[in-house]
Parts: sequence; structure tokens; C-alpha cells
Amino acid sequence: MKNMATDFDVMIVGAGISGIGMAAHMKEKAPNHGFVIVERRENLGGTWDLFRYPGIRSDSDMHTLGFDFEPWKHEKSIADGPSILEYLDRIVDERDIRKHIRFGHKVLAADWQENEARWHVTLETSDGEKKHLTANWLYLGSGYYDYDEPYDPGFDIGEFEGQVIHPQFWPEDLDYADKHVVVIGSGATAVTIVPSMADKAARVTMLQRTPTWMFSRPAKDALANFLRKILPEKIAYRMTRWKNITLQDYSFKMARNKPQKVKDGLHKRIRKSMGQDCDLAPFTPPYNPWEQRLCLVPDDDLFEAMKRGKADVVTGRIKAFEKGGVRLNDDSFLPADIVITATGLKLAVAGKIALSKNGRPIDLAQHFYYKGCMFSNVPNLAVVFGYLNASWTLRADINSDFICRVLTESRARDADVAEPVLSPQAAAAIEEDDIFDFSSGYIQRGKHIMPRNAVAYPWRLNQEYVLDRKRMKEDPVDDGLLEFRRHGANARGADEQLEAAE
Repeated sequence: MKNMATDFDVMIVGAGISGIGMAAHMKEKAPNHGFVIVERRENLGGTWDLFRYPGIRSDSDMHTLGFDFEPWKHEKSIADGPSILEYLDRIVDERDIRKHIRFGHKVLAADWQENEARWHVTLETSDGEKKHLTANWLYLGSGYYDYDEPYDPGFDIGEFEGQVIHPQFWPEDLDYADKHVVVIGSGATAVTIVPSMADKAARVTMLQRTPTWMFSRPAKDALANFLRKILPEKIAYRMTRWKNITLQDYSFKMARNKPQKVKDGLHKRIRKSMGQDCDLAPFTPPYNPWEQRLCLVPDDDLFEAMKRGKADVVTGRIKAFEKGGVRLNDDSFLPADIVITATGLKLAVAGKIALSKNGRPIDLAQHFYYKGCMFSNVPNLAVVFGYLNASWTLRADINSDFICRVLTESRARDADVAEPVLSPQAAAAIEEDDIFDFSSGYIQRGKHIMPRNAVAYPWRLNQEYVLDRKRMKEDPVDDGLLEFRRHGANARGADEQLEAAE
């Protein structure tokens, strides 16, 4: 007789913020379900372990990038990479999660087999061995970008003889003392690297094709630190977290509704840092605030480096890489010993795992999001794609909580399949929406691989945390769209199990 045992109830892919968060939620809210975390790298932390460039830090506050169940205890709310890793390590050890992590395990493919109600997962270990495991559920905490390959803008390095480095693959032993450094890019990575390298380097130039809206704030949250002195830690954390969530939501909506007012406010803060007569052109993008993510400048570090003459921001297009630096289209020349291409990431969906259903490939670009968490007509699969206008972990928390509710409901019903069902007729009637109302380059480049998005909830990836949190927590799990069943009982035909478009 064929062994129908499942290796794991839930396989969590990735030991970064999303995966560790799901494991912690399961420990508390679905303790009767077993799980394993498979992580391709040899350490936990995901992004926070991969990126090692100078100054690596959060670009949002840790009271919202932290989990809802674990207070952020550090004095600085804008935290460096090592502090975030320490936070994740503490969670993993205090909750006895580390024993569930299998490091050096990269997921290559996963095939859902309906007659067994389980995913057959093909993995490759760090020493090249292929493994096959099964799981009733797959929870993808694999992030949103390609770990193997950053975005390549196709620069012709030409005659340049210095080092060219992408932040995703930072060399451990890079010596940049007294060197001239050109950082190409204007996003969060460039804005972090420039002031961090400015202390040792002779000069650091941020070369941007287009300016980015920047805002400065203290790295320490004075109210948070005050509340922690007078209140129990968890209460202080909850209050600070809600304050920051509310401010994020207010700021985003203000930028969309009254963009000129927000522009004026951002420029006012830059003038306060740089002086009333500063040139605002390098800080005035051709788009409105929050049409792309704002760049955080904690403690005015970028502006301070510029005032000291150690850093500058230049707007222009590259004409050629020459022996000693970079020539721009206006024929100006930027001397460089080191060029850092902080040109962005390459989007990836589902960790580039080859997904299939009964042997037929699943193209997620043909499936609708369901509650920003699952996909239409794909059973027992959940994913985390964080907010663009707020902290990633906010979505990770509500998705984890929701899937724990689904697991509990399934167990109560003696069901082993949960599938958001969308008929071809219903799908054809859906009004579709742009999945991301953001003009950022990496977003636009990756749209073609992203799942479909409806105007109306629940068939969408929403960008409004406060509303999402209420819905995910309070709406019934059994909403008439999420079908619970026992495999083999009333199973739909294979021809109905994939979207009509596939």
C-alpha cells in the first residue's frame, strides 16, 4: 500500500522576517500543526544576512518592521542590520524555532498532487544533493527579489580600471579609505551607502539619473523611549507601533491627496538641514511624493556628509566609463577609484520556485491574489509580499495570523485542502486593477511576472494595512470563496483546476 504520510503539515520557505514570523505565529496559534523552515543560505535573516554593505539599516521604523508579538527593545528605531539579526535570533531561540530550520536547502520545484493533498517539493542542498519532501501546505516567505541576480542596467564599463561592485554582492575586504567613490543610484541603498562610506573615503558622489524624494527623521524615537521608561514594555511597544502605523497611513494619503503640501514640507526639512540657500534641484523629482517610496535620511546623515564636503549628489546621465572615472552626457567628469552600482533589484515571484499542479505548470501571472495572501484556484499555498507604502512585516503578521486561522478551520472540518475558488465565468467578470500604483523602476520592470489584481477585495493585493488588518482578523475564514474539502471527496476535474487562461 502506498504511504500517504506527509512529511510536514507546513513547509515554510525562507528564514527571513516572513518565515520566522510564520513559525512564531504557528507556535502560538496553530500549535498542533508541524512545520519546517527550509532556508537556502547557511544563516537566518534573509535580506538582513545577505546584504553586507556599509551602513545597512532599515528604511522604516522597527516598531512597525518588528513583529506584533515581539517588542523592539533597542533605543534606535531606525536599526542597523546586525541589530535586526540579533532581534530575529532572539525570537528564534526564545521560541525554540531554530531546531525546525534546515539551512542550505534551496527549493527548486513544488508540485501539488490533488489525490494526496500534498506538495511534492524538490530541494537542493548546499553540497549539491537533491532531496524530495512533502508538505500539506507551502508558505512562501522567500521575499520579493532575485537573490542570484540583481538588476543589470547593462553598463559598458569600457576603460574603467577600478573596482565595480553591486551592493547585493559586497566584498568583505573592500578597502575604500581615501578613495574616490561613485555610487550610481538614488534609492534607499545609495542613500545608506553614501554617508556610511564618506567617513573613510576621500569623497563619495551619489550619481542619480533622477532625484528621489527624501525625508529626515531622528534614528531614535523619543516618544517610544519615554513610554518604555514609564510603561510595561509590551504596552509601550503597542502604543508606539500604532502611532507609527497611523502616521504612515496619514502621510501616504496626504501625499496622494495634497502632493504640493507634502513637497513643500519635505523641502522645508531639507533646507533646515542644509541651509536656506541650498540647491533643491538634486532633491526635486519629476514625480509626486509616494509615487515611489520616500528615502529615509536618519539623523540627517547624508546632508551632514554633504555639508562636510565628503559627499555630493549629482544628477546626470552616463556617457562613458573612462580610465579614472565616469564621464557624463554634459561632458563633466566624476573621478572614481570605485564604482558602486546601486541600481536596484530584480523582482522574483515565489522565490523562482517552479510551481505545478498535478504536473501542469502554474503561472501565477494568470492567477488573482486572494486577500493578498493566497491565489485563485491554487490550493494550500500562501505567500508574503509586503506593503510598498508601509513596513513589510505588517503584511507578514496579518498573513501569518490568517493562515493559522485557515489551518485551525481545516482541522476542525477534517479538511486537508483549502482553495480560493474562482470560476472562469467569475474571473472574466472581474474588473482588473494595476497591481502596483508605483512608478519605481524595479516595480515597473517586474509587473509582467506579478499575479493579477482586482479592483475589489478579496481578489487583490491591497495597499492599506489598517483596513487589511481588520478584514483579515474579523472576516469569517469561510467566506464562500475559500473552499475546504477532503482530498478525493468532491474533487473537481483536472480541467477545472487551473485558470481558463492557462
